[in-house]
Amino acid sequence: MTPQRARLLARLGLAPLWRLRQPADDGAEGEGDVEPAQAPAVVTGSTGALLLPANERAEPDQPALPARQDAGGADWEALELEIRGCAACPLHRQRTQAVPGIGDRHPSWLVVGEGPGAEEDRRGEPFVGPAGQLLDAMLAAVGLSRREGVFIANAVKCRPPGNRTPEADEIASCFPYLRRQVRLLAPRLIVAVGRPAAQALLDQPVRIADARGRVFEFEGIPVIVTYHPAYLLRNPQDKGKAWEDLCRARAMTHPPAGASH
Repeated sequence: MTPQRARLLARLGLAPLWRLRQPADDGAEGEGDVEPAQAPAVVTGSTGALLLPANERAEPDQPALPARQDAGGADWEALELEIRGCAACPLHRQRTQAVPGIGDRHPSWLVVGEGPGAEEDRRGEPFVGPAGQLLDAMLAAVGLSRREGVFIANAVKCRPPGNRTPEADEIASCFPYLRRQVRLLAPRLIVAVGRPAAQALLDQPVRIADARGRVFEFEGIPVIVTYHPAYLLRNPQDKGKAWEDLCRARAMTHPPAGASH
């Protein structure tokens, strides 16, 4: 482990490193170097996809991901213009600007959050406050960033008044934009941070505590659910759980050298 990574983990309050729990172990979390988890199997069902333990891997393997389109071309620019000019729900009336998203347009991960806050509404970029700083530190600790390897977007593109949780009809109005972003970006993995983001993608009620450790699916792409960084700032005792989730996601998309596929 490099000194820089050690410093990042110390800033996150995650030193010593957390060891990923085995699927059958609901007990205490061990300490020591993180051991990359074996990529879990995804089994598609009528309401999404569920995680199978490694020793119950289903055959055949996961379906191929959709072909990547050019997310830097005219289709992407047209989508951003539509988002910035959208008036499909009442949220547009009080916004300073819509916030389409930011990051690598050929990402390994798409991180989906809830919606813009006051600072995001002012600057036009998602996750720029304290929660964004924590998210950036967590991504850096697994070797990714919003400049390389990750695109960050929200379930709704306009700020809800008072930074309240987006309502179901607001999420539904914005969902076609999120779906088009997924199709243009074609990430290898989607990380849904927080309940509204998870429910937007999975179209079913979600409890983060229950959804963690499972792999869902959106249009053939694996979806991992974890805590929102703003929640972690209020509940730092759960940072270790979020770190487990990111380590598991990293193992799924960046298997260690020599690992079998």
